[in-house]
Amino acid sequence: MFQNKNVAVFVTGSIAVYKSLTLVRQLVKNHNQVHVIMSEAAQKFVTPLTFQTVSKNHVLTNDFSSSDPSVIPHVHTADSADLAIVAPASANTIAKMANGIADNVVSSTLLTMAVPVFVIPAMNTHMLSNFATQRNINQLKNAGVHVMDSAEGFLAEGYSGKGRMPEPEDILNWVDQSLEPIHGSLSGKKVIVTAGGTREPLDPVRYLTNHSSGKMGFAVAAAAKQAGADVTLIAANPFISAPNGVHVINIETANELLKAVEAQFVHADILVMAAAVADYRPATVSDKKIKKTTDNETMTLKLVRNPDILKEISSIKKPGQVVVGFAAETNDLISNAQKKIKSKNLDLIVANDVSQAGIGFNADDNQVTFLFADGRKDKTPVESKKQVAAKLVEIISKEIQK
Repeated sequence: MFQNKNVAVFVTGSIAVYKSLTLVRQLVKNHNQVHVIMSEAAQKFVTPLTFQTVSKNHVLTNDFSSSDPSVIPHVHTADSADLAIVAPASANTIAKMANGIADNVVSSTLLTMAVPVFVIPAMNTHMLSNFATQRNINQLKNAGVHVMDSAEGFLAEGYSGKGRMPEPEDILNWVDQSLEPIHGSLSGKKVIVTAGGTREPLDPVRYLTNHSSGKMGFAVAAAAKQAGADVTLIAANPFISAPNGVHVINIETANELLKAVEAQFVHADILVMAAAVADYRPATVSDKKIKKTTDNETMTLKLVRNPDILKEISSIKKPGQVVVGFAAETNDLISNAQKKIKSKNLDLIVANDVSQAGIGFNADDNQVTFLFADGRKDKTPVESKKQVAAKLVEIISKEIQK
């Protein structure tokens, strides 16, 4: 198991709190520094003194308990941590995490975390299966938070079902495996990932855009970070939260995206262009809302070409740099992608058919074909975007070592 880590363990309101004592003890036994943060409800089941005795560190129970005026407890705890484990994670805490609520020391500290976060839900089986809880869990997963499946078995309510907190040994094995870098480490490499869909303003109210949510690009950024890379995510109007530990640059238009990529690419080893970039923009942008008139039943927009970002970046590409493009197509998938990989001098292109239900824009799953500059192809099954991202990072790590 991992050693010499500074681990923040968040304990929230559940009868399963007693298992967290064993979890903390095993972490300490394996030479980790453990700092426990307890919610008020958790303290009803087990006292902070018990966790303090086991962890050998002060237990954080509120944000006003520091004797040092130079320290803000929840910020200091978050800044000091290498990883965070929320065990047990109640439905209430999961809901707060998913919605960015910070109304107690647990939720405030979690909102400040910029390290891998591991959540172990433990609750009544009906509470776990409730649509709101499932929505919140999926939202955490999409944001790059690691969420472990609850165990099945006899519950405190006196009947069996899913919702039990897994055994501490199983939790630590799961965390340990999740911390392992993806095969073909990118340690020491600087990676740029673009994600989301650009917006081209028409007036102060309206804009031209596309359906991209940014999920695929965010998954790639998270996978690259897990592989040890220094990751910069250039995000175009995303609808989801950025992965932990990733530097984010927010942009809106295609021209802003080009400037950001050019500035970052100079010092980068790898560029993954997963963003959906508008090919055209309005020739003029009105400074006032364009009003409809009773005389005209139609409206004509004049559009001009946006810069071809991949083509421009490829022109300044240096030996050893790897550039990966994405081809979101609705027809002639392979032939269109093959044209792009040649015309834009790419090392690899990821082609996906966005017209297919369940794997297009905004979906959680994807099916892609990896096309290489030397003509090789590799098609994936339908799987989660996280799995696709992991495969892409593995491929890139091999390509950069050639």
